[in-house]
Amino acid sequence: MRQTAQLTHDPLDARQFEIAVRRLANALSYGQESSPFLGAGIEYVQSRPYQSGDPVKFIDWRVTARTGRVHVKEYEAPKQMPVYLLVDTSASMCVSSQRLSKYAWAVQLAGGLALAALDHMNPAGLLTVGERRLHHTPTLARGTVMQWMHQLRHYRFVEGTTLGRRIRELLPRLEQRCLFAVISDLHDPDAIPALKLLAQDHDCVVLHLEDPAERGRTGGGIYRAREAETGREFVAHGFSRWFDAQASHALSRAGVDYLRLATDQPILPRLRHFLKSRGRTRRSSQ
Repeated sequence: MRQTAQLTHDPLDARQFEIAVRRLANALSYGQESSPFLGAGIEYVQSRPYQSGDPVKFIDWRVTARTGRVHVKEYEAPKQMPVYLLVDTSASMCVSSQRLSKYAWAVQLAGGLALAALDHMNPAGLLTVGERRLHHTPTLARGTVMQWMHQLRHYRFVEGTTLGRRIRELLPRLEQRCLFAVISDLHDPDAIPALKLLAQDHDCVVLHLEDPAERGRTGGGIYRAREAETGREFVAHGFSRWFDAQASHALSRAGVDYLRLATDQPILPRLRHFLKSRGRTRRSSQ
């Protein structure tokens, strides 16, 4: 039988949670001014000769030194590419061998990424991909985004995964290109096909959260277990894996930027490096 539908929440109180999310947002925003993941903000177009009245802060010192004449940088208007956070609220996200579960990390990451997107003038929206139906269209209101995050802090241990289905339901409603950040453990069999479909018309990033027990390092031999979301019983061993390398390669080939994040290892440094690398790759292709 499934566990009872008892409402619970992450180990942080409301104030601690907001502090953690804001710190994460600040860490992700720092040095990411041109990251296409967090939004381009105001984007550099060209440099031109200085004219009386131009702000000194816009002087392009590199071009000025090369030409011997003062030049200033010109920027285009802020780009507002909507950023959708797809957060997996299913039961497997909540079961954990660590102090912080995959779900607790997912909510903090979603909040940090959403606030970082707002810092770059990109509206942030939310869609849950468990059995809860939370769907908020993108907004630039920070207070509204934090309200969504507090809603997400509360969860139940009985939800199934709906990642593939929710993606297919949302796609026909989108009127412009969006950036999707999927935060999930990818236990949905339909996840890979749906993500490949999503990447055909939209920018897509997958943050794959993994508990160390899912890597086959439980220290045990053969064991019998029950899947948290479906109640399905199965037999496995200490070297079983939920998600294989072929699936991640399939996502990469489809144009999906994929990052595996283990909950027993430092997450922020890997995520920052991932975003910086992604930004450099996008800029070099322009």
